[in-house]
Amino acid sequence: MNNKGTLGRLLRTIVEFYPVMAPLTLLCILFNAVVNALPSLFMQQIISLIEESWQAGDWNAVAGQILRLVGTLVAIYVVSLVSVFIWTRLMAIMTQGLLKKLRCKMFNGMQDLPIKYFDTHNHGDIMSYYTNDIDTLRQLVSQSIPQLISSGVVVCTALAIMLYFSIWLTLVVVAGVLCMLMVTKKVGGGSARFFRRQQISMGKMEGFVEELMNGQKVVKVFCHEEETGKDFDRVNDALFSDSKKANTYANTLMPILNNMGNVLYAVVAMAGGLLLLLQVPNLSISGMAISISIVVPFLNMTKQFSGNIGQVSQQVNSVVMGMAGAHRIFELMDQQPEADEGTITLVNVKEQADGSLAECQERTNVWAWKNPHAKPEARYTKLQGDVRMEHVDFGYDPKKTVLHDITLFAKPGQKVAFVGATGAGKTTITNLINRFYDISSGKILYDGIDIMNIKKADLRRSLGIVLQDTNLFTGTVMDNIRYGNLDACDEECIAAAQLAGAHDFITRLPDGYNTMLTSNGTNLSQGQRQLLAIARAAVADPPVMILDEATSSIDTRTEAIVQQGMDALMCNRTVFVIAHRLSTVKNSDVIMVLEHGVIIERGSHEELIAKKGKYYQLYTGAFELE
Repeated sequence: MNNKGTLGRLLRTIVEFYPVMAPLTLLCILFNAVVNALPSLFMQQIISLIEESWQAGDWNAVAGQILRLVGTLVAIYVVSLVSVFIWTRLMAIMTQGLLKKLRCKMFNGMQDLPIKYFDTHNHGDIMSYYTNDIDTLRQLVSQSIPQLISSGVVVCTALAIMLYFSIWLTLVVVAGVLCMLMVTKKVGGGSARFFRRQQISMGKMEGFVEELMNGQKVVKVFCHEEETGKDFDRVNDALFSDSKKANTYANTLMPILNNMGNVLYAVVAMAGGLLLLLQVPNLSISGMAISISIVVPFLNMTKQFSGNIGQVSQQVNSVVMGMAGAHRIFELMDQQPEADEGTITLVNVKEQADGSLAECQERTNVWAWKNPHAKPEARYTKLQGDVRMEHVDFGYDPKKTVLHDITLFAKPGQKVAFVGATGAGKTTITNLINRFYDISSGKILYDGIDIMNIKKADLRRSLGIVLQDTNLFTGTVMDNIRYGNLDACDEECIAAAQLAGAHDFITRLPDGYNTMLTSNGTNLSQGQRQLLAIARAAVADPPVMILDEATSSIDTRTEAIVQQGMDALMCNRTVFVIAHRLSTVKNSDVIMVLEHGVIIERGSHEELIAKKGKYYQLYTGAFELE
């Protein structure tokens, strides 16, 4: 991980979001830091004046000067207090605003990522970007960076003043500080390494817990509580080990530095006393000799100097954790979005008297593909739902082909069914039609257009899909149905529910269509959730439907009810059906049997039964089981 690059990018991001507020905050921090180093100068002058009055025996001669110095210092502190108030308020606004904007960027970028990213990354680990990593970044921006800037300025200012007072005493302080920095590098380096590992272990922990929460029923059904506990212990022990080592280093560092600072204070006091006794010329820039007016403020600056070095060292852990969090956040933001080279879009059209198509803004339920590069007379191609695959090969891993030379066609209004064993490639075919993944070779044509030339959003808008795993979102039943078409009115949503056979159970819910659903609809049965998914697809009214085990969670009696709605839904649409219940695909126009990614049989139900091949074996076996 390149910490310098990450920090530079973070600072550039802050300035980009807050071009006025960020410099103003920095100026206030710098002013406050310089003010913190000034008391030693005032102290030196006051002690020097007291020495003069003592020697002269005339206190009244310097009393006014001392009061003016004290008044000036108080005025500076008042201004410093105002600057502290300003920068702390501005820093709070910038920090929370920065986190808000980064969360928005992460989320918007995440929505543009290909499905492959979510298939290959732990969902709990992705969640930790928004929780753990964001929190460490908050601490870095709001606390560590201001503290580092302030301490750095104080150290530099104090060093300049100390050099002005006494080069020899400054050399003593610098030697002590170098020892402190060596200890910081040794101990802090180990702490940094383990804090980075802690961040990774934390993501794994959150991923494990998220996975177990989703699979809690499976754990209980198979009585795997003990084994799951052991797995959790392994993940938890790894997090404990990394956290223990990181915090052991961190908790050891500050006591060591504090004691080294105390020792340095004593050494400077001894060196100052020795110089006072010997009255050795200071050899400083001003050429002044060592006096009590220099030794006393010098001791104060030594404490301040070593204290700020300790403050910087204390921030090492927060900086490392924040940098690790920032690196992970930028890593997510830098993920390559889903590629989309398509230029052809889906538009509403009206059919003219001469049969030509004219684009319009209102919803007409007549759609056409618009090719901006075609001649005016061929710019619009009516959306009909003709889908063809020509010699398609595909593999999730380029080295392992899943589909081999797939050739098929579905004419408008046809129902095409895919059957075969689990892993045969049925769902993969529908994923390719959606362009969740892109084919390795061959072509997929939609109304004669290569789908690679169609914008993905428009392609998917023309497809309705009902998956085996139903996902419902927090909101009302009506909201979840309308998810398929945000422009649909309540009457259209109710009609879609009636079509899917969901209206009856919805009206029996406590608040009907206004019943709130939470946690993926856990207050509904699996069958009811599936009916809502079918209604959601129905309200979208797409010309092509993909039903991936759409009735797998519905009992036989409910299936008979749903099948009537499904038949109405599929009427005059191109439909791809994946089903293990072969009784649901009997009325398909074409049934394709897949085995190991190859279409081994195709034909109608009657034709395949007559062949007495693989389909016959599957169907008769299923028939006997029923």
